[in-house]
Amino acid sequence: MQQHPKDHCGVFGVYGHPNAAELTYYGLYALQHRGQESAGIVSCDGRQFRVHRGMGLVPQVFSGRILRDLEGDMAMGHTRYSTMGSSHIRNAQPLTADSARGQIAIAHNGNLTNAVQLREELEAQGTLFQTTVDSEIILHLMARPGPRGAASSLVQTLRRIEGAYSLILQTEQELIGVRDPHGFRPLSLGRLGDAWVLSSETCAFDLIQATFVRDIAPGEILVINREGLRSIQAFPDHPRRAFCIFEYVYFARPDSTIAGRNVHRVRVAMGRELAREYPRQADLVVPVPDSGNCAALGYSLESGIPFEMAFVRNHYVGRSFLQPSQLIRDFNVRVKLNLIREVVAGKRVIIVDDSIVRGTTCRQRVANLKEAGAREVHVMVSCPPHVNPCVYGIDFPDRSKLMAANHSVDEICRYLKADSLAYLSQAGMVRATGLPASAFCLACYDGDYPVRYDLALDKQIIQRRRARVQSLGELLAREDLQPRLL
Repeated sequence: MQQHPKDHCGVFGVYGHPNAAELTYYGLYALQHRGQESAGIVSCDGRQFRVHRGMGLVPQVFSGRILRDLEGDMAMGHTRYSTMGSSHIRNAQPLTADSARGQIAIAHNGNLTNAVQLREELEAQGTLFQTTVDSEIILHLMARPGPRGAASSLVQTLRRIEGAYSLILQTEQELIGVRDPHGFRPLSLGRLGDAWVLSSETCAFDLIQATFVRDIAPGEILVINREGLRSIQAFPDHPRRAFCIFEYVYFARPDSTIAGRNVHRVRVAMGRELAREYPRQADLVVPVPDSGNCAALGYSLESGIPFEMAFVRNHYVGRSFLQPSQLIRDFNVRVKLNLIREVVAGKRVIIVDDSIVRGTTCRQRVANLKEAGAREVHVMVSCPPHVNPCVYGIDFPDRSKLMAANHSVDEICRYLKADSLAYLSQAGMVRATGLPASAFCLACYDGDYPVRYDLALDKQIIQRRRARVQSLGELLAREDLQPRLL
């Protein structure tokens, strides 16, 4: 993937296991690909929440001692990469709050499209926010008095928020899983002995040897407590489904199963579709690891052209490199992938990746191949061009920074200095899933946003918020409002 869009969070929860926090740790470890910025776990013994959050990768945030202190047979966790709210420890999840109904914790994957409006409304009523993440809005809405218990309050809250959300909530007695009515983000239920498990992806079940039971349905609230499972459909008349197809293209791990489809098999099928749509005469099919591996295999199987791992990935790239000097050209690109020159020298090469967003990294890959002596380099992309920003929890940049939104395929090909460039068609991408197009959100490709979202309106709201802050500063600067020491 070129210039990876980064959000995406992973959520995980365990109910009814004596080692709930330890299992949650391993669950988050399996979901680390969904967010590398911060991680957190909240455990509960039926009376008290115990919380630990930190910046960094899951093994950096938690130690054996910390996990032993997270007592209780119920726990939930979150691993984050931010799309709304800055990268700061105060925005690390799960978030917790005390309310009239007791303690509540929340972990959220997705993005609320009406977050600014709701936050302004709550602030106008005197609500104080401790973070800049949209997930806190859900907590404040739930904490409001309601005519019935927590489940009723949650239904009312869900009917006020809009956009994408897969949630895990925890009270002192319950673990709750929630998906938005469109089903933008995945969430699954598993079983481990007598314990229940919730996870963003099924690959986490495999690590802890839990058994996959089913996906949480779009619009469903699944309450887990001592009485067992209780399912509530908060949006019984909601007709449209809009699962993010980019989960199949890139985000989900290939060993996960979503909507009954194994992600690896779907990506191989995308590669096969790509080979049918754009056959090329070549000697090798080379993936950009790791995101292009499955599609490249599919292209090779369909075309009969040999598959070769010519790029070697450095899996130990950290975040704390010194800025390289000009002596090391293109360091940030080269440090991640190194090319085996002997494999490609003198060959016609097809290079397969899952997507091109800005194109700068792909351009360097093409240059690497040609410097190594490749006779031809043909770039194949296993999804259509990204021409629209995502507002549902994937940090695709605005349209001005999306290469395909501003340049033709021929122009991009010339920029990449490739011999040819081809993108999988939208129809081919959908066909590879075995599901109908109506099951998916395809907005980043075709501009059909399932939940209406006015980018200009939100920009104006943010500007008004800044203007109010500036006005307050001007007031405080006046002599008659200067604070005085008494």
